[in-house]
Amino acid sequence: PFEMNALSAHRTPEEVEKFARNAKDKGIKVIIAGAGMAAHLPGVIAAMTTIPVIGVPINATLDGMDALLAIVQMPPGIPVATVGINGALNAAILATQMMATADEKLAGKLSDYKENLKQKIVKANEDLSKIDYKFKTN
Repeated sequence: PFEMNALSAHRTPEEVEKFARNAKDKGIKVIIAGAGMAAHLPGVIAAMTTIPVIGVPINATLDGMDALLAIVQMPPGIPVATVGINGALNAAILATQMMATADEKLAGKLSDYKENLKQKIVKANEDLSKIDYKFKTN
């Protein structure tokens, strides 16, 4: 199952609670929650479910540092996995890795994706080695 919502821990707390408490029954395996500024959404969701929650700090103010610190500093027993500021892509990859532990087909696709990333760097390095630089060191 896949679901996308616009929720706010401060402006729509009732909707956040409804989502968090019903997510497991809907078959949701991992929750990715992006938030900026005070960034309480991932932590509030994590407090109400046993499903893994990944927090994505959004650069809204203070270059996103306020959101990063708010998401990463959770009390014991209420973990939120946290990626870098505006790191939604890494959040999606992390969620995929979590789900792939119980899904061989997904694990294979993830392995292919990572191999493709590797090959891009190998090619870039090969291309770079072909450039003839003429420079003087002193």
